Amino acid sequence: MADGILFPLAGKRVFVAGHKGMVGSAIVRRLTQAKAEILTADRQQLDLTRQAAVEDWMQKNRPDAVFVAAAEVGGIHANNSRPADFLYDNLAIETAVIHSAKMVGVKKLQFLGSSCVYPRLAPQPMKEDMLLTGALEPTNQWYAIAKIAGLKMCEAYRKQHGCDFISVMPTNLYGPGDNFDPAESHVPAAMLLKTHNAKLANAPNIEIWGTGTPKREFLYVEDLADACVYLMERYSGDETVNVGTGTDITIRELAETVARVVGFRGGFTYNTSKPDGAPRKLLDVSRLHKLGWTAKTSLEDGFRRTYDWFLQNVASKAA
Repeated sequence: MADGILFPLAGKRVFVAGHKGMVGSAIVRRLTQAKAEILTADRQQLDLTRQAAVEDWMQKNRPDAVFVAAAEVGGIHANNSRPADFLYDNLAIETAVIHSAKMVGVKKLQFLGSSCVYPRLAPQPMKEDMLLTGALEPTNQWYAIAKIAGLKMCEAYRKQHGCDFISVMPTNLYGPGDNFDPAESHVPAAMLLKTHNAKLANAPNIEIWGTGTPKREFLYVEDLADACVYLMERYSGDETVNVGTGTDITIRELAETVARVVGFRGGFTYNTSKPDGAPRKLLDVSRLHKLGWTAKTSLEDGFRRTYDWFLQNVASKAA
């Protein structure tokens, strides 16, 4: 088909599992542009951890395609303090949704993994075939193991049942809809909240966990959603596809970028008693580039848009 489209989403019934989360809501916005018929169900309507309930819902609603964006997510503290939740909830969600999709004849499914599934000391940048070649980062191993199971489920259902189920591997994300709870948030949201509060308090310094030297890759969530829709329409392979920018920065550089966006004029201190996590996490996105997609939003521009959203949707409600 034109533009390499194998599975056009226009007019298709598309179920976005996890539509209220940062990733799911971005995918919904992108699907609206694609003129898909979007199906959603909130937690009161459907418990995604219950196999029978999910299968029943899918039988009634008959989606043509499914995005599995639902997940129990959080930063280092959340992973360390709630390992059972991160393992069970994510395993239950992906098992229920992927198996139900097969049972009701969903034509295409996309599962969203996470770059934390790669070994802690994987060669950088991390290629897709680095999966299961080494030990995981201990601070998020529970989440990573669950996500690896989801990736392998898609691969197994494709191999055994011929299901057109694909997997994508996003890097670290930020953007509208992020979780700004200090105890649960990932690095970008936590940094933005901390910097905003420091600005309001005229604080001389911001405390950064760890040494500030680990390097991370950050992708604006609207870019991820665009990549997800692009791959859903154009990719049908058993190999996972990394989704990122292909560039990384130190945590210190991230803090400086956020400070510029927020307008914080103070300095930084580093609490080296707190964990750094993996020393570096950068995805090899050559497979994605060969498929014809590259990220469009610069880090500073993405954070400006995120801060605007934060001011309108989080800070204004807390005031």
